[in-house]
Amino acid sequence: MLFIGLAGLLDKLRPSPGGVGAVYLIFPLQTVVCATLLASFWREYHLAPPRRAWFAAAIGLAVFALWISPQFIFRQPPRLVGFDPGVFSGHPRLYWPELILRLLRLVVVVPLLEEIFWRGFLVRYLDHEDFQATPFGVFSQRANLIVAVAFMLEHLWPDWAAALIAGFLYNMVACRTRSLSSCVLAHALTNALLGAYILSTHQWGFW
Repeated sequence: MLFIGLAGLLDKLRPSPGGVGAVYLIFPLQTVVCATLLASFWREYHLAPPRRAWFAAAIGLAVFALWISPQFIFRQPPRLVGFDPGVFSGHPRLYWPELILRLLRLVVVVPLLEEIFWRGFLVRYLDHEDFQATPFGVFSQRANLIVAVAFMLEHLWPDWAAALIAGFLYNMVACRTRSLSSCVLAHALTNALLGAYILSTHQWGFW
């Protein structure tokens, strides 16, 4: 969140007339920093092999369908404005690193970071301060609601409805599987499918 805020602040302080905003520097930096932190604390996470992987994958697919459904159900216009690696199309040495790091952020870093935080920590902490003493996947309806709403609020407002439902669905994966890895799997599959959809339709606003 700090990196995202920094990108917005830099764009306000020093607008880029060429259309290459601070986000093209900040997002790769964010990816590298967050991936480094994940690797540094890897032994602290309880990431056993996923349980009920088929269920987690089905939820991941359902969330992806839900995320893009407004365009098909309500005929919403294409979301073409966003993190477009095409701004570096004439510079392969910048284009490919930007695109690869953006996909790495979407499919690997974000699912790990968010599931460790939302399902691994916060939903348990809201019920008991000593969250590690609480079994994973065991939480109250109050914690379920707070985490789903908070998960919604961290996304762009056009995605709020889908993000709210996604928050409840990912919480359900935690509850049904009692596996943090299953939550990561569901989230990663959603984001991988969304990444493929973005690249095939050039709807960069979904990033």
